[in-house]
Amino acid sequence: MTVLVLAGTREGREIAAGLATRGMPVLASLAGRTRRPLDPGVPVRSGGFDGEAGFRAALDEHGITAVIDATHPFAETITGRTARICCEIGLPHLILRRPGWTPAPGDDWTRIKAEADLAAHVPRGKTVFLATGPQRLEAFSGLEGRRVLCRRIDPAPGPFPHEDGQWVVSRPPFSADDEMALFALMGVDVLAAKDSGGEDGRAKLEAARRLGLKVVLLDRPPLPDGAQVVETVEAALQWAEDL
Repeated sequence: MTVLVLAGTREGREIAAGLATRGMPVLASLAGRTRRPLDPGVPVRSGGFDGEAGFRAALDEHGITAVIDATHPFAETITGRTARICCEIGLPHLILRRPGWTPAPGDDWTRIKAEADLAAHVPRGKTVFLATGPQRLEAFSGLEGRRVLCRRIDPAPGPFPHEDGQWVVSRPPFSADDEMALFALMGVDVLAAKDSGGEDGRAKLEAARRLGLKVVLLDRPPLPDGAQVVETVEAALQWAEDL
């Protein structure tokens, strides 16, 4: 039995390490979007699969007998494709999705369904900090007249695409104090984030609460119909042991 873990998240790395500790052959797949990804401690395939045909070929090449999708909750394309292919070929398949965030007393949160909805919640002349990553920056349309800051892990290959804005290059983890200092320095009025869940990204929400900033939270895309889903690393490891 060889388990393919679609990793890149903390949970993905923990699942890969946990499987290896249990003596199960495991291959971790990383998208390769960052230049210095964290090492999951097991054999790694980096750079994605180059589409459906590449994914099917990788399953055959590595003798994969089960797949655990522990990608980011917003990795909608890879999650949907993986679920469909595994269903078609009868390959055991599991999705790990950590719970989303819930507001605490003092939070000022607004939820949106799509990136283009953000503009309605950022008044003209204000500064919005996009803690959403650069992959879909172009989808945040209609932000003319606002100052736009977007965080990314690695230096950008080109200039910032918005008329009034800049990249903020920094690598996590960040503490709440770190985030407060950054938001104050940059004059942030509104924080925009994805509802990624987990502890790693919670610091920015705590910082926004302490500073009294408005938060606009992008809802997660829906999961594939019929998919088996768990919320914890322990449940994912138990699923693999029970195969």
